[in-house]
Amino acid sequence: MKVILLKDIKGTGKKDQIIEASDGYARNFLFPKGLAKEANAANVNAVENAKNAQKHRENVERAEAEERARKLAGKVLKVSARGAEGGRLYGSVTSQELADALEKQYGVKVEKRRIDSANIRNAGEYKISVWLYAGITAEMTAVVEVAQ
Repeated sequence: MKVILLKDIKGTGKKDQIIEASDGYARNFLFPKGLAKEANAANVNAVENAKNAQKHRENVERAEAEERARKLAGKVLKVSARGAEGGRLYGSVTSQELADALEKQYGVKVEKRRIDSANIRNAGEYKISVWLYAGITAEMTAVVEVAQ
């Protein structure tokens, strides 16, 4: 009996894979546990449509990320932090502060985990990297100024 797996099953196959399973294994184990469904024409068509829709979503997300990367590449992100004379900061500029400044200045919302920056403890210019999608990053310059 041909079945479509709904979940990864160790030793049997991966999700959305069509496999040949014995009738007893399919009827007594896979179907009752919700691990598979019969591979009739309608179910196979539904799986193919779901795969195509997922590919389309990924392509759209990748295109949007590439557009944001072009928009941000080489831009300057200005951040002000409290500090002493001479450029030493009272603490450091965090990734969350950089993410907030990025949203405020350029309208691009990014999680703080997706910003790769060095430990910023002094005023000056720093190179930061913003991860937007798998394989797509934007290199920016963060200018840190001391605010009294």
